[in-house]
Amino acid sequence: MKALPREVAHFQSIDRIRVIEETNALMMKSDCDVAIIGGGPAGSTLGCFLKKYRPELNVRIFEAERFPRDHVGESQLPAISGYLDEVGVWDKVEAAGFPIKVGGTFKWGRSKDLWHFSFIPGDLHEEARPSQYKGQRRQTAFQVDRAVYDKILLDHARELGCDVFEETRVVKVHTEGQGVTALETAGGETVTARYYCDASGHRGVLRTAFHIECEYPTTLQNVAFWGYWRNAEWPENLGIGGTRVQVMSLPYGWIWFIPLSETRTSVGLVTPANYYKQSKMRPADLYKKALDEEPRIRYLLTDADYEGELSTTKDWSFLATKLCADNWFLVGESAGFADPILAAGLTITHASAREAAFTILEMDRGTHDLSWLRKEYEALQMNRIRSHIRFADYWYTANGQFEDLKEYTREIAKSNGLELSASDAWSWLARGGFIDPDFEPGTATFQIHGIRDLTEYLDPVKTDHPFNRTNIFKLSLGGAKLVPRSRYHQGRITKVECLERDGKVLPRIGAYEVIVDILKTESTILGIGAMLKRILSSMSPKMAERLEHEFPNYFWAMIETGWIQASYDPKVPLLPFEVERHWVMDWHQDEKEALRQIADSDVNR
Repeated sequence: MKALPREVAHFQSIDRIRVIEETNALMMKSDCDVAIIGGGPAGSTLGCFLKKYRPELNVRIFEAERFPRDHVGESQLPAISGYLDEVGVWDKVEAAGFPIKVGGTFKWGRSKDLWHFSFIPGDLHEEARPSQYKGQRRQTAFQVDRAVYDKILLDHARELGCDVFEETRVVKVHTEGQGVTALETAGGETVTARYYCDASGHRGVLRTAFHIECEYPTTLQNVAFWGYWRNAEWPENLGIGGTRVQVMSLPYGWIWFIPLSETRTSVGLVTPANYYKQSKMRPADLYKKALDEEPRIRYLLTDADYEGELSTTKDWSFLATKLCADNWFLVGESAGFADPILAAGLTITHASAREAAFTILEMDRGTHDLSWLRKEYEALQMNRIRSHIRFADYWYTANGQFEDLKEYTREIAKSNGLELSASDAWSWLARGGFIDPDFEPGTATFQIHGIRDLTEYLDPVKTDHPFNRTNIFKLSLGGAKLVPRSRYHQGRITKVECLERDGKVLPRIGAYEVIVDILKTESTILGIGAMLKRILSSMSPKMAERLEHEFPNYFWAMIETGWIQASYDPKVPLLPFEVERHWVMDWHQDEKEALRQIADSDVNR
């Protein structure tokens, strides 16, 4: 890397000293380092990450309610388990005995037949619980009773050293310019801090105080009604404690069925707000009608007892137009919300809390420009939420079961310019980019092969891996500019060199960089495979296994995002096997035949 000019390094050093001096001055004047509004998963996760990496920080969490308390949003995705493990709370969550989420069962798409989506290939192996965060458990998730789960997280934050104040509602925010100067609680206490974080969910305490406008990128505006049932039948028993959530379509909405323990299940109805208003039914009556009319749910609830309290919430996707400024951050659902059909709400929440914590830690270190850190945090959250909203829109427009909502889904499709044909649907998804804000090859927490698998059941996207139909690949990097993007890892934020063109980003790290290096010298599919095999042989077994697993998906994402041009040359052989996930293993088996074909193709060319 080129050294910075001496005068630039000098001024950066001065800027770092200034940041540290200002930080020290603020520490002497403030009641605490970080004041967090809200003790749900966003606030507690934020507090945990701050205390894990800077135990000396004074962190206060102000929660309006007394835990435990029920809350919607019980179905998780596997990414959350990594965050829980990083802050040392995964074992506590596992010890609570929540069901292991292996995937979902859906009645959704062009057919009324049920279909399954699984996080892991094959069956869940039986292993005693509580288990450890390794092997198959790294690929699964939890289905959590939020009354229990949220208390585990908040208690863990307290154990790590956060000062937790329950039944302490923040009622007023004192501001000056773009900064917060103090918070006031309902009890009359004034709290000052160096940083303020809004983890208050839809209430959006800081968002409201600064009159931040929200954008509503979709016409998808639903309401949800849900309640809890005792002793409902589990739809499946997989391994020990494993099952699938149920998502069952009705003509006017969909039902979730989420086992939370051996005896408690969350069952909810999601329906458009306008449909609910036009039905002129009471929430309890519409909820009962839905459960009676869906045969699978009706069967699972045959011997169950309803706890009797029906809750209601507004499921309107939105995104705040500003997520951070001088000394404050919006975290979790105070920043934005995506429709729950993808079960991504808690994943977005945990991720944003982690990234807000790392940003605060890095701001204190003074090693990066403060405006760049804020800009990266805001852009990452906005892009992540938008990608989930976009994918949710596709889900709704592709569901042929919404017989009473055809005009509703047409409006969603129209607002997105989405024509429901096989080629248009895949192209529309790809326009959002298949390298997501976390540098993964996909969108909305789904990797690209998972999106392909899912869309087979929807209306109707047909595609397969480019390796099965093309054999010549060339880099297409023209017109791209080099930009720094943030990588959040082990309490630090580092700059990652990325190419950017037309809003699409290509990280110059990991599998992406390996692919770029290979394509500088190889262009045929068989030559690429042979070079990859040589690269794998020089790596440690663990790194080689990971790259082997990732390679086809990352390559596919680069094609769909325009960084690689793929074509078919009839004089050059295709791969002698179908590509799915572990293509290199097949390559090894066919190595001699493949090498012979490479030699033949080189002679013919």
